[in-house]
Amino acid sequence: MMLLRPLLFPAILLAFVDATVGAASETLLRREHPLVVCQLPVVPRTVSNPTAARGMLRDAYGEGARLVRVQPDGAAENLAPDFHSACDPDVSFDGCRLLFAGKRVASGAWNIYELTLADRQVRQITRDLGDCRQGCYQSSFYQITFEQPWQQITFVQIDPDGRNEDGSLGVSRLYSCKLDGSLARRSTYNLSSDFDPTIVWDGRVLFASWQRCTLEHGRSGRVSLLDANAEGTDMAPMVVEAGRRIKHMPCTTPSELAIFVEADRIPWDGAGQLGAVTLRRPLHTYRSLTNPADGLFHSPSPLPDGTILVSRRPTDGAGTHAVVRFDPKSKRVEPVFDDPAFHDIQAKLLAPRPAPDGRSSPMVDGDPIGRIYCLDVYNSGRDQANGLPRGSVKQVRVLEGISRPNSDPSCSSVHANGMQLAVRRILGEVPVEPDGSFQLEVPPDMPLQLQVLDKNGLALKSCVWTWTRPHFNQGCVGCHEDPELTPENRVVDAIAKPAIRLTPPLEQRVSVRFERDVAPLVAAKCQGCHAAQGSPPLLDAGSAQELYRQLLVLDEERTPDQQSGRYVHPGRARTSPLVWHVLGSNTSRPWDGEWMRGEAKPIPADSKIEWAPEERQILIRWIDTGAAF
Repeated sequence: MMLLRPLLFPAILLAFVDATVGAASETLLRREHPLVVCQLPVVPRTVSNPTAARGMLRDAYGEGARLVRVQPDGAAENLAPDFHSACDPDVSFDGCRLLFAGKRVASGAWNIYELTLADRQVRQITRDLGDCRQGCYQSSFYQITFEQPWQQITFVQIDPDGRNEDGSLGVSRLYSCKLDGSLARRSTYNLSSDFDPTIVWDGRVLFASWQRCTLEHGRSGRVSLLDANAEGTDMAPMVVEAGRRIKHMPCTTPSELAIFVEADRIPWDGAGQLGAVTLRRPLHTYRSLTNPADGLFHSPSPLPDGTILVSRRPTDGAGTHAVVRFDPKSKRVEPVFDDPAFHDIQAKLLAPRPAPDGRSSPMVDGDPIGRIYCLDVYNSGRDQANGLPRGSVKQVRVLEGISRPNSDPSCSSVHANGMQLAVRRILGEVPVEPDGSFQLEVPPDMPLQLQVLDKNGLALKSCVWTWTRPHFNQGCVGCHEDPELTPENRVVDAIAKPAIRLTPPLEQRVSVRFERDVAPLVAAKCQGCHAAQGSPPLLDAGSAQELYRQLLVLDEERTPDQQSGRYVHPGRARTSPLVWHVLGSNTSRPWDGEWMRGEAKPIPADSKIEWAPEERQILIRWIDTGAAF
C-alpha cells in the first residue's frame, strides 16, 4: 500500500450530499467513502497523435493498467494485483461489488469480471466472446418468455478484425448477459462502433454511437449519443446535432443532466471538452461546460450532490490525467487525487447509489420476424421548416446494411478518396399510405436503413442504421420527428391493415452492382459524348474500376472534411449532378441547402440519347444505396 497526495479528498467526500438522493446521501454524511481509480501507465505520445479511425475513435488503451482503491487519506491499494491489466470499473448499486475489464496475462483476451470488495474475491463473467470491455450494471430485467426476472449487465464486445464503415479496423457492439455470464446477447446492430454504455435512472442504456450511414456530415460522420431499452430495442437520439462532432463517455447525474466529453477530433485517449443536456429535453438543452483553456477532460462519473468526478490533463499533453471534482453549475474545479506517475482516469465513488427502474421486454428469441411501423412520414418535428410536403412521399425503401469484411478490396485501391459507404441490399420498396403511415415485417437483428421515396424513386430522406429485435414492434412517429412531441391519438391506415412482409431469402435481395449494372449503362449512354476530346467529364473507355473513379472524383473546391463528389454523392441521388443530367432538372430539396442553387445540365436534345425508366432507376438506386463499387 502506498500513500499519495490526498489533496482536497476528505473535505470533498464529506460534502457529498443531496436531499433528493435519500438514504444513500444520508450515509455519505455519516462516513467517508473511497474511490476506485484506473491508473494507466504513462507512454510517450505525440501531442497531436490521432487515433487509427481518423480521430473519430480513441485508442484501445488499457494495457498494463491497474485498479486502485483510494482511501480519503490518499492510501492507494491495488484491487486486482493478479491481473496483467485491469480497467473500466463500475460500482454495484449497493456499493459492495465492482465490475471491471481485465486481462490475466498480456496475451489473453479482455473479459468482464466482478470483484466483491469485502473479501476481494474475483469472479469471471464473460467467456469466449473475444475482447469484452466497459461492463456496467443494469437493473432487473424481465422477458415475456421467461418465468422470472433477473439481474444483468451490459458491456462492449470488440471485433479487432471487423471494419468500421470508413474501413478502419476494430468494431465494437453492445452486448448484455446475466450476472453469471449466461444468456449473452448482442444488443446493437450499427455497422460502425457502439461503445461507452451507462444506465439512466429509467433503466435505459445511454451509449456513444459512430454514425456514418450517409456522408451528410462529412466523410468521417459523427459520434452521437443514443439511448435504447436494455435489450437494444426502441433506439432514440439523445445528443446528435448540437455541439461538437464527437460525443462520448456519457454519465447522468442526480440533477438529471447527461454530461459527456466532446471534441471535433480526439487524441489517443479521447479527451476533450465537457458538454451537457438535461434528461427531460435532451434535444433542446445542449450547453458547453468547458473550453480548451480549461484542459482536456476524460471519463466523468456522477456524485450524489450533482457534481461529477472527472479526469483532466493539460491541453498541450505536458502532464498526466488527475482526478478532479467539477461543478456543472459554477464551473468550479477542485483537485481530488493525482499520482503523477500514472494517468488517473475512470474514477468512481465506492458507495451505494439508487438502482434504476427495472425493464421488461416482449422480445421472443428465435422469432424470424420483427416489425417496423411509422405513424406519419410527414411529421418532421425537428425540421418543420424543411418538412416533407404532403403527397410527396410515394414509397418507402428498406435496405439491409452489409458489414465490410477485413479482406474487402474496396477498402483500399478503388475507394482512395474516402467516400465509400457500406454496401446495401434492397429488401423491398413498398407504397406509403395516403396518411403517411406504413407497417412492415422485416428480418430482426440486422442493420436496416429506411428511405422515403418520391415519384422518381429518389430518396427524400434516409434514417441512420436502425434495427428491430425478434417479435418486437419498432415504431416511430415520423421521419426525423421530434421525440419530445406527443403524436396525435389516431389509428393510422397502415396499422389497420396487415403488415407488408419484406423478408426475402438472401438470393432474392436486390443489390445494384457497378460493374454488372451501372458500368454498361454509362458506357452505352455516356461515353459517346464524354470520351476523349468530348464534353467533360471525360469518361475514357477502360476498366470498370477506372470508370468508377472517374464518376466518383472529388470536388476539389470543398474543404477536406466536407468534400463531396463532383458528379455523384453516395447515398444521395437527389443532389447528384449525374442524376440531374439524366433527369433533366435539379432534384434537390430545400433541406439540401446550397445544392438547391446548383445548375442542372440536361442531356442535349440533339444527342438522341434516352434513358428508359428502368435504366434511370438502376442509376438512382445505385447512388441512393451507397454508390458502392
